Amino acid sequence: MHRSKTALSLLQKVDRLRTSTCTTTLVSRMHTVYLHQPSPIRLAWSLHADRSSNGLNRREFSTEKDTARVEEPSESEKKLTLEVEELRKESAELTEKVKSLDDKYKRALAESENIRRRLTKQIDDAKLFGIQGFCKDLLDVADILGHATEAVPKEEVSEKNPHLKNLFEGLSMTRQQLNSVFKRHGLEAVNPMNEKFNPNLHEALFQQEVANVEPNTVVVVSKIGYKLHDRCIRPALVGVAKG
Repeated sequence: MHRSKTALSLLQKVDRLRTSTCTTTLVSRMHTVYLHQPSPIRLAWSLHADRSSNGLNRREFSTEKDTARVEEPSESEKKLTLEVEELRKESAELTEKVKSLDDKYKRALAESENIRRRLTKQIDDAKLFGIQGFCKDLLDVADILGHATEAVPKEEVSEKNPHLKNLFEGLSMTRQQLNSVFKRHGLEAVNPMNEKFNPNLHEALFQQEVANVEPNTVVVVSKIGYKLHDRCIRPALVGVAKG
């Protein structure tokens, strides 16, 4: 009886060993087939092998499917990406628009500054040369007074002719006072005797041969000229030495 129990125990151990060996061989073969199968079949074999070896209800996924699932963006991500791109484009457009407006603003400032300077200069010139027309009218009066005083012989101006003397002195004082008023307002006489001819201030009426005088030298002043603040309002009429 004891021997029969021992034999029965040995037979059970042999069966368990045989079952374990078959299971290991089956799992090895399944693993080999799994490596040569497509991705969906791999997933099924992986689940079956995992359940067979560990006895746990655990699910494993293929690496290729997991990677595709991670890399594929969702609808919200796509929408957010499009909004970001639109915002970048709008930002670039606004930047260019700001640059253009800034350039126009600077040009407008420069133009307004130039206009302001021109207007300021015109106002200053108007203040300085606003009396130009009035001065030209008074030049004829100054010429007449000059001719009147120069026409009186010096030897006749004496105590013997008191009326002529008083008249001459009055004309001379009037002429001096008029010249003083001219000078106070920037009007000066131009008498270029023995000076180089200047076309901006002089007007040549004739040329003549003069010994020991350099060419283009004023030798005769027929009528003196006048300038108002360095602006010629009447050129001097002169005769120039011939070269």
